[in-house]
Amino acid sequence: MRQISSKFMKRILFPTTISKGTAYLTLFILSLIWGTSFILIKKGLSVFPPEQVASLRMGMSGLIFLPFMILQFKKFDWSKVHLIIFVGLASSTIPAFLFANAQMHISSSMAGILNSLTPLFTLFLGILFFNLPFAWLRIFGVILGLAGAYLLLTLGSIFIPEGEVRWGILVVIAALLYGTGTNVVGTKLKGMPSFQISIYSFGLTGVPLFVYLIGFTNFTEILSVQPGAWQAVGYIFFLSLVSTVLASVIFFELIQQTSPLFGSMVAYMMPLVAMMWGFLDGEIMGWWNFAGMFLILFGVYLSRSR
Repeated sequence: MRQISSKFMKRILFPTTISKGTAYLTLFILSLIWGTSFILIKKGLSVFPPEQVASLRMGMSGLIFLPFMILQFKKFDWSKVHLIIFVGLASSTIPAFLFANAQMHISSSMAGILNSLTPLFTLFLGILFFNLPFAWLRIFGVILGLAGAYLLLTLGSIFIPEGEVRWGILVVIAALLYGTGTNVVGTKLKGMPSFQISIYSFGLTGVPLFVYLIGFTNFTEILSVQPGAWQAVGYIFFLSLVSTVLASVIFFELIQQTSPLFGSMVAYMMPLVAMMWGFLDGEIMGWWNFAGMFLILFGVYLSRSR
């Protein structure tokens, strides 16, 4: 099963030697998928509290991968299980809770904007701990993209209050965790198939959360009596299946075949998609949004320099 899934993924998205065009196309697809995550979280939060949205998202992901985890049990390299659990917590589980709590107080588009800090943390941690080559132009590109995000955040807070700004710190912490997990996958787990990384990182962290959700919260009660609850579950299911499960498999493969820094660049394009959905959902956009977009995209270009 692992060999079939791995060959299929590589044949569709990653040829033997990944081309520059394929890498950027994959990055664009991921930006569309993950950029939509923030509005889906917002829809889930309209019915369920943050801890239940995060638990359902990760619990569904774990259940989807559970059959594959059982099939791969004997083939899995258990000497790396600590790294897999760390990746699951840093790249998915903890950020899921941080984003859900933050978006109770800030808009979905603002969450997407703050998430663009991820490449900066990926670069910083990569240089400090993962032997990432130092390059001034690359650093300038990351800082420029960060400046675009800062422009959007500060001016947006002045003209359009987005709730309590301190809650945005949770998204900053999530971006730091994303940067850490990305570096671990790109360096410490480089030889492990991306599908297997996804199977166990989600299975080992997600299944316990589903048990917690069903057995220790009032999730089933809300589901049975709250209007719109099943529709909210549908949003979270799509978030789990496409934005979490499928996108993570693609992302892990991408950073293994390119680099952690390149893969993290998806966080620079995600705000554009998040702002689009926010606008369609009634969130007001201003000129500062477009100025920030330009800085972010130019920063993506410069950050690819060596």
